[in-house]
Amino acid sequence: MTATPPGAQDSADRDGTGLVLAGATVVLPTGTVENGRVAVDGTRIAATAPEHARVLDVNGHWVVPGFVDLHNHGGGGASFAGGTAEQVLQGVHTHRLHGTTTVVASAVTGDLDFLARHAGMLAELAQQGEIAGIHFEGPFISPCRKGAHDEQLLRDPDPAEVRKLIDAAHGHARMMTLATELPGGLDSVRLLVEHGVIAAIGHTDATYEQTVEAIDAGATVATHLFNAMPPLGHRSPGPITALLEDERITVELINDGVHLHPAALQLAFHHAGPARVAFITDAMDAAGFGDGRYLLGPLEVDVEDGVARLVEGGSIAGSTLTLDRALKRAVTVDGLAVEDAVAALSANPARLLGLADRVGSLEPGKDADLVVLDAGFDVVGVMRRGAWVVEPRLG
Repeated sequence: MTATPPGAQDSADRDGTGLVLAGATVVLPTGTVENGRVAVDGTRIAATAPEHARVLDVNGHWVVPGFVDLHNHGGGGASFAGGTAEQVLQGVHTHRLHGTTTVVASAVTGDLDFLARHAGMLAELAQQGEIAGIHFEGPFISPCRKGAHDEQLLRDPDPAEVRKLIDAAHGHARMMTLATELPGGLDSVRLLVEHGVIAAIGHTDATYEQTVEAIDAGATVATHLFNAMPPLGHRSPGPITALLEDERITVELINDGVHLHPAALQLAFHHAGPARVAFITDAMDAAGFGDGRYLLGPLEVDVEDGVARLVEGGSIAGSTLTLDRALKRAVTVDGLAVEDAVAALSANPARLLGLADRVGSLEPGKDADLVVLDAGFDVVGVMRRGAWVVEPRLG
């Protein structure tokens, strides 16, 4: 396969006559179609093949929607949480090479003024269509469940400060993770909902009852379910039970084989159901790049054998996951149905983000965002808005 380099706007030469991918197993919202066809006309998926369209034989392959990552801190050696615009684009391109055609840039806990300034830069990239918006993970989280966040910079979720970050994002704030049991937490959830921002419960020490209160106030996402929250107990069911049982909640899962035992993933799918699961990467700079020492916000991280841990304390510090690996593991290791795994990478997060009219499924009129996979679920082609990011080289 070949990949267009960063700076080439992820575009390949096209003759403008359209394209038909023929012969693949195609995953559609209505089910999987053998020997299927996907027509592309310009930047969109077409209902019928454009006149004089070129036909690409992808027999023996899968064609699935482009992946949508709603929680991602970087990749390719670059950080979304503190990097320059050029570095953010480098990280975005890295994830595109692995099939993620839509990505939300996640910030980590930092000084409030810095976060506001950085949000302004990310908002410009969102305006340009390079990212799908901004996710603030911190600083309004629990010191008891801080994970890889700097405890010195944590604070209670003051609605005025929450509003400052919303305003700094200039309409591109998509989600904020809160420990909703902290003072100001419920009022902050209501404020987020009022401004069309997803309120996510995470890095929390909440009880079951406090979590139910937050859901009733408008929270709709569980930030990396199971991680950075109290475990499920038979007398203290905690947030996990409340988040799994409520139909209003979409649960994020990091399916890298490190953050979750396979049985935990199966538990989530069984109780939430496949329509309420969103696979995320929670990736940091090392995703698609390699082992070494990195910064996650102000904290040093060592990555060894693909596992990221804080230098001080050893807590897991995000992941080096890309969504193609999450899909392959879901199908080949966890035994999930391909349709359910694909929905968790595409339709479910797209719907949650309010982008389902454009991305998340292979339907006429939507952006021509798609991934070509071989029989072993490895990426051989990636198209974004009708242009090849990774152009398949098929025998």
